[in-house]
Amino acid sequence: MISRAKKFALFLLGFLFFANILAWVAVFEFSKPKVLEVCFFDVGQGDAIFIETPERHQVLIDGGANSKILEKLGKELPFFDRSLDLVILTHPQKDHFAGLLFVLRDYEVEQILWTGVENKTAGFEEWLKLLEEEKARIVLVKKGINIRAGSVSLKILFPFEDLAGQEIKNINDTSIVSHLSFGKNSFLFTGDISSSIEKELIEKGIDLSSNVLKVAHHGSKYSSSEEFLEAVFPQLAVIQVGENPYGHPTKEVLQRLEKFDINVLRTDKKGDIKVISDGNNLKIEIED
Repeated sequence: MISRAKKFALFLLGFLFFANILAWVAVFEFSKPKVLEVCFFDVGQGDAIFIETPERHQVLIDGGANSKILEKLGKELPFFDRSLDLVILTHPQKDHFAGLLFVLRDYEVEQILWTGVENKTAGFEEWLKLLEEEKARIVLVKKGINIRAGSVSLKILFPFEDLAGQEIKNINDTSIVSHLSFGKNSFLFTGDISSSIEKELIEKGIDLSSNVLKVAHHGSKYSSSEEFLEAVFPQLAVIQVGENPYGHPTKEVLQRLEKFDINVLRTDKKGDIKVISDGNNLKIEIED
């Protein structure tokens, strides 16, 4: 039998070994450059965007249609990190919220933002149940909310009014539209809005100009109008899309993006697309 002294010695060696690993991880984390990282995950036909600020705040916008989001987060977060500062659901359709069901079960989330709009579809009741069980602060959003995360600002541009408890036929047009800014760089996240909401945003005189545009509704022909693209005037447009029966991204949208000489990257062609900003310049990393 192993004596108590030997057991204690083995325990101490094991403790020191893991403490050393964690110390090295901590040193590595602190040595990372202070940049903003925005990763557009390849989750098939759906949206999932992971943001890490220079101060290491972690934000997830949407979660795709299945558990694939857990694999993606596992590649971006260290093994010991099982928490997220903020989760945003743009609108409760399966290709945006179903993956978040897995996230809420596996991660501790500090704050959750969504519109509160109703959608009586499979999985939605589970979403509501998990919201009740989660210890996160739940915020129902509308235009004007501005979230500060260190040196990064995330401003909600749409919806214009409180939608909580409402059942709306075109749920795509309830999508949260948000604008992320860091230094001289900015990102526009559009959910699945159509050109009618794009027009409303323009008519209200909202500054939409951004370096990076998340193309709305996976490249649907009913979004990304010429007027909208002119108002945003991005350097880069990212289309989150997978195999689908809808023809996304449509040739009409691709032609409009080409007309404005916008660099286009697609997750179905490139895999995960990470955009890194130092506040002045953008760098793109493709992660197959």
